[in-house]
Amino acid sequence: MAAVPERALRGLAAQVQRRVPIADLDERDPDYIRETLPRMWLLASLYFRGEVRGLGNVPDEGPVLMVGNHSGGNLTPDTTVFSLAFHAYFGVERPFHQLAHNLVLSMPGLGFLRKYGTVAASPENARKALRSGAAVLVYPGGDREVHRPSWRSGRVDFGDRKGYIRLALEEDVPLVPVVAIGGQETALFLSQGEWLAKLLMVDKLFRLKVLPISLGPPWGLNVGDMLGHIPLPSKIVVEVLPPIRLREEFGDDPDVDEIHEHVTALMQDTLDALASERRFPVIG
Repeated sequence: MAAVPERALRGLAAQVQRRVPIADLDERDPDYIRETLPRMWLLASLYFRGEVRGLGNVPDEGPVLMVGNHSGGNLTPDTTVFSLAFHAYFGVERPFHQLAHNLVLSMPGLGFLRKYGTVAASPENARKALRSGAAVLVYPGGDREVHRPSWRSGRVDFGDRKGYIRLALEEDVPLVPVVAIGGQETALFLSQGEWLAKLLMVDKLFRLKVLPISLGPPWGLNVGDMLGHIPLPSKIVVEVLPPIRLREEFGDDPDVDEIHEHVTALMQDTLDALASERRFPVIG
């Protein structure tokens, strides 16, 4: 009997996988971005009171790998705030791609993200975007970090994911840390639900290592965050750090573990400093 629901789940997983579009960098539409920037400004600047510091640290041209901490569940306000600032600062014509989980790109109603340059997260897609000369934003913490409990909102949590370093070394591009705070206050995140993901086999079927549990409008208790939620209007602050040119700073044969520890420690120090500025949750 157990094989029946397992077959059904595998069938659902296959349908979802078919909905994931093949990465096509040409789907990014500068005209669409330009037309929708006013709506994004209303959301990022008025609702989230977004503040982005240090954008001048991003190299003015050429490929660059930006690495960020990730917060706010499946609807990530830190990405919205940063994307608005990036487009306003560099212009919509500069190629800019963000990597997202396959499931996000397959969700109904989120197809517009591809027009903003969002592609499925994979080393191949990131490499393709960098080789096209684009700025690329990656979140190594992925679904684990974005759904961490609210009382751990002040922690950078990449786990042991170090592929971003290997990618920057292979493509010989500068690495720019991007640190954000406030996203984990847009709901009350209770558990990453790793045990639930294993129980329901979504870790194997959908590459989801977590099935989070949170509290937030409009659903109240929210399991999985598959339909998203209405985020609370938490103040989002993002700080961009100076670029790290890995071989210049760590030698011709750099140690990946050493770089990982350096980058995450640098980002953690910045996140601690941003946290010390906040007076109250949500209000900022």
